[in-house]
Amino acid sequence: MRTTRLQVTLRDVAPSVVRVVDVPTAATLPELHDILQAAVGWSDVHLHQFLTDHTTYGAPDEDLVGQRDETGVRLRDLPDTFGYLYDLGDGWEHEVRVVGAGIGEPGCVYGEGACPPEDCGGPLGYEHLQAVLADPAHEEHDELRRWVGPQTDFDQEEADRHVRQAVGAVPASVRMLLDLTAGGVKLTPGGRLPRVLVRQVQEQRPGWYPLDRPASIEEDLLPLAVLHDVMRSVGLLRLSKGVLAPTKAAGDDVEVVRRLRSWFEPGAFPVVVTELVTAELSAHGALHGDTLARRVHRMLGTGWFRGAEPLSDHDLLVVVGELAAAMQGLDLVEVHEPVWRPGPSALSLLPRTAVLARSLAQRADVGGAQLLTR
Repeated sequence: MRTTRLQVTLRDVAPSVVRVVDVPTAATLPELHDILQAAVGWSDVHLHQFLTDHTTYGAPDEDLVGQRDETGVRLRDLPDTFGYLYDLGDGWEHEVRVVGAGIGEPGCVYGEGACPPEDCGGPLGYEHLQAVLADPAHEEHDELRRWVGPQTDFDQEEADRHVRQAVGAVPASVRMLLDLTAGGVKLTPGGRLPRVLVRQVQEQRPGWYPLDRPASIEEDLLPLAVLHDVMRSVGLLRLSKGVLAPTKAAGDDVEVVRRLRSWFEPGAFPVVVTELVTAELSAHGALHGDTLARRVHRMLGTGWFRGAEPLSDHDLLVVVGELAAAMQGLDLVEVHEPVWRPGPSALSLLPRTAVLARSLAQRADVGGAQLLTR
């Protein structure tokens, strides 16, 4: 993977906040946004913009006149120095400068300075906050200390891990199916995977079939059936004259992750639930299915309906069960009824999951989790 080295400096704050990160050269601006959030330490709960001398890019928003849609725009389309604005209210401005070619895999190679707290009022508010926290006698000291919570110094190893999670990695399950179809596989007359391949998958993923006997058809392994459909729908597998084989895009890890992520519709209810399930498991470990559903239901908050009735704990349990096969197929979770565990791709497929998991690990209160699901 080709990478580009960027130096990111948060403007108008002291002590200085600097990150040097290697990012995929082919990154789009939405992907770069996820990486910058992870590198600096923000929580991605506000709008953002990329700024050049002549153009402002951002997520589609008809209320922001003059802003161009960032979708499809790539890092290489921007000049060597550009701005990144996070939180249009607080106004956290970052200078991003292309240093040169990256060395090796994406990650954070250098950093200094902890990220300011969210919603503290921008650089001026942050300066006031620091002054109050440094003065135990100040009338706001105790209140702001409780609001800010424990503060830690910048941890480069942690930032490096977060950047790698934001870039993403190809799930092992996806790699497995690409490998098994690499030479081309003739499908059954019904258009499904042949028995020999189904059993090869069963050998590698015995937990995908609850019965203690050899599987016969693709649907015996529901996670495999969903995975097959997902990979065809996003163009990683292609059927030609009855033979299924990987596409050219499947040879590029960045493109594989990008296409898998495109299958998840941002903000859609099933995607929100998937993100919360994987975040909850990643933050707190194995959970009974009923407990998991109750926790996710609480984090969703009010305003969700199933039909004409407000969503209940039982409804959420049903929804989670309906999503189980897809989450297993993409290695987001592992399910051994009635226990659910985080899967190996829980934090490296959906960037939002990693952000939520960090928040849940840091703050046990439900209000903090609700804030991040808006």
